Amino acid sequence: MLRNQGFRLLISAAAVSKLGTSVNSLALPLAAVFALHASAGQVGLLAMLGTLSFLLIGLPAGAWIDRMRKRPVMIAADLARAALFGSVPAAWLLDVLTIHQLYLVALLSGAATVFFDVAVQSHLPDLVGREQLTDANSHLVTVDAITQVGGRSAGGFLVSLLSAPAAVAVDAVSYLWSAACLRRIRQPEPQPRQRADRSLASEVRQGLRFVFGHPLLRPIALAGAATNLSVQLCQTVLPVVFVRELDLPGSAIGLFFATGGIGVFLGSLSARWLTRRFGAGRVLWLMGLAVAPLGVLVALVDRGPALWLAAGAWLVTTCKVGIDNVIKVSFRQHATPDPLLGRMNATMRVVLTGSLTIGAALAALLGEFASPRTALWIGATGLATAWIPILCSPLRTTRHLPGPAPAPADSEARAFTTVPQQNRG
Repeated sequence: MLRNQGFRLLISAAAVSKLGTSVNSLALPLAAVFALHASAGQVGLLAMLGTLSFLLIGLPAGAWIDRMRKRPVMIAADLARAALFGSVPAAWLLDVLTIHQLYLVALLSGAATVFFDVAVQSHLPDLVGREQLTDANSHLVTVDAITQVGGRSAGGFLVSLLSAPAAVAVDAVSYLWSAACLRRIRQPEPQPRQRADRSLASEVRQGLRFVFGHPLLRPIALAGAATNLSVQLCQTVLPVVFVRELDLPGSAIGLFFATGGIGVFLGSLSARWLTRRFGAGRVLWLMGLAVAPLGVLVALVDRGPALWLAAGAWLVTTCKVGIDNVIKVSFRQHATPDPLLGRMNATMRVVLTGSLTIGAALAALLGEFASPRTALWIGATGLATAWIPILCSPLRTTRHLPGPAPAPADSEARAFTTVPQQNRG
């Protein structure tokens, strides 16, 4: 895979961008907590606004991206996010930073992320070929995990040594570097097929029908939504619990979240071996069943031994997330014809990231009207049960990734008559 220059540049762009994003995932809410003395409800609203754009524009974004070349979209999104996050330390230095500016930065950067994320996943099959998608996704998930370890640890220490607003500046620089790497990719990008006879609304409906009518993609969407909602509940209230209830420093928060990056890293490395040994679909629910008892231990986080116990549970739980990321994304890309990749990815993003929005909103409500610990318990319980939709679907016995689906016919109804065979080989 790394002999492919285009993929090397793409993975370099992803690495530096995700490193900055990992720093920012702690720095932005901690900027609200430390610099602006935000409440649990305000931190939850900030997290919700960061993902709200997927619900507002996610579906039409997928249809638009199917009509455009992908790399210019990614570069424009990177530049927009660099400007938005760069405004935070600038406003802080001028002593004019407000919670409303953080809200606006979270909302607009989320809109740019919609286009970037959908374009990356839709462009990958063109860049590496479908036969190498599992390897390519494994590399990307591994990079994601490594940057989570380094980024979240660095984010905690940067907040402690400098300040949370200053740490956000690292994220702005990372997006500029990502855009520079993407501009260096020279591999020709196919011209999207133009469909003047189809409206945007009909193309959005086609993507929805494809995902929710597909026997493999539907359970992947449901299980992913449950996982994301639960993870977001935990991640939103954990900084509040650490700072307000346990009185721990920012470095402790960074190290705790870094264990999650290690878990994702280990999961991404083991995904291919586990797939060959047990079958792609079977691994998804077997691992869920194996780690289910540990999910609830995250809610027991406290000072002393309970902190190490919760960190170990977070490590194992995120290891399963790393395995899921490699297998599920490969399933999705293999099962979808090229003309529908953007809409499939957008539909999945709306479902998965919409779940993050709902999780953040629930965290805000529960943190404000019940307690952050209550939200943490609900999220941890969800992590222990998110694998059940896979067990109740044809995926539970599917050993191999499906072959590419045929391109849809001109008639919208005929586009969904063929689905990949299961248990092939």
